[in-house]
Amino acid sequence: MIIYDISRSIPETKPYEGDPETKLEFVKSIENGDIYNLSAFSMSSHTATHIDAPYHYDEEGKRIDDIRLAAFYGKCTVIETDHILTGEDMEKILPKCRKRLLIKGNGMGYIESSAAQVIADSKIILVGTDAESIAAPFDEHRPHRILAVNDKIILENLDLEDINEGNDYTLCAFPLMQSYSFRAGKGILNVL
Repeated sequence: MIIYDISRSIPETKPYEGDPETKLEFVKSIENGDIYNLSAFSMSSHTATHIDAPYHYDEEGKRIDDIRLAAFYGKCTVIETDHILTGEDMEKILPKCRKRLLIKGNGMGYIESSAAQVIADSKIILVGTDAESIAAPFDEHRPHRILAVNDKIILENLDLEDINEGNDYTLCAFPLMQSYSFRAGKGILNVL
């Protein structure tokens, strides 16, 4: 069995425009006389390869800790595209897909609102892309919102360079911060 790491390096990935910079520091270091090594980091929950839970675009949507871990593990389909996917494209693609769909588009694996609606009406539970966002820059909000209100999970900024199109993959994309999404009144650490 071959295991592919399709995540991007957190410290090496440029933050999404407008998001805070990622900061890494050594708190303790054996080299500096401490008895152990310890590092700390701060970053946006939108950094590098990340999950957009429905709450990201829907106030009533599920947060990371509301989603069963099973959603992030299972058979998936990888499709390759050289254009922004439309609803018509999705109607042709989805009958051949597993419940998890990853879009390889050389960093531009975008979907239009019509494609988001077809996905929303399908058995797909998770859709991922190698782009920074599932939605094209000219229509960032609508595809996210359509997927969010229909309880679809989004994976963004995947590294699919070495992955071929096909159905023979098992996705394992568990969230980094499954239990750290605090409710209103208790503070908010992870809103995605």
